[in-house]
Amino acid sequence: MGIWGWPWGRRGPSSFGGGSTAEEVTAGVDASHLTAIVTGATNGIGKETARVLALRGAEVIIPARTLESGLKVKESLADQVPGSKLHVMEMDLSSLSSVRSFAQSFNSSHKHLSILMYISFIAYSHSKLANILHANELARRFEEEGCNLTANSLHPGVILTNIVRYIASNRVLDPLRPVAKLFLKDIPQGAATTCYLALHPDLKDVSGKYFADCNEATPTAVARDAELAKKLWLFSEELVGTSAEQRPK
Repeated sequence: MGIWGWPWGRRGPSSFGGGSTAEEVTAGVDASHLTAIVTGATNGIGKETARVLALRGAEVIIPARTLESGLKVKESLADQVPGSKLHVMEMDLSSLSSVRSFAQSFNSSHKHLSILMYISFIAYSHSKLANILHANELARRFEEEGCNLTANSLHPGVILTNIVRYIASNRVLDPLRPVAKLFLKDIPQGAATTCYLALHPDLKDVSGKYFADCNEATPTAVARDAELAKKLWLFSEELVGTSAEQRPK
């Protein structure tokens, strides 16, 4: 756990903090009526998120670039959570045609989707900003259209595995690993905020908010720019061909 429990991970109004784990923040939750899609579930905090959702009874869809890689993850999770409802579906997030094919397959095999979790391993500031703006605009549109849906964004914290992924030689990091463990979150802690947002009953009607360490937080001013969020949404629609002008008549 390192020293996240003090003072950096001290507990906030939710009674959880940076040192809380995904299992801790979902203790006692019955998610057996929920269906969740968890992207990035093949490793790291995505895999831990999928495991904990399955542990709480949710049906979990694991998108994977190849069925082979996804089935390995499913087998690993099934060993940890006997009786879990896990399904693997092929999807490559870098391919729009693959994403559309995934969506069509899901819609044909499922009546509803309760939770969609986009877990990205890219930690660059621009992509994180885009995620927050997108969630804010999605929440605004849900409210405007009277949908009984919510959208939120979060920062999972700094996790050792994310850093390892982008360092060319682990030999550089290995000597620092004992020290790094004192300051960085482990995977169960890193997945805590995602699982908290997905399952905790206190957040059932919370939308358009940003969370860190399992508590509501305030992002940068640019991340709260509503006009920028609208522009990003419209630009994204044009890129993927879903703007009003591009939709089939």
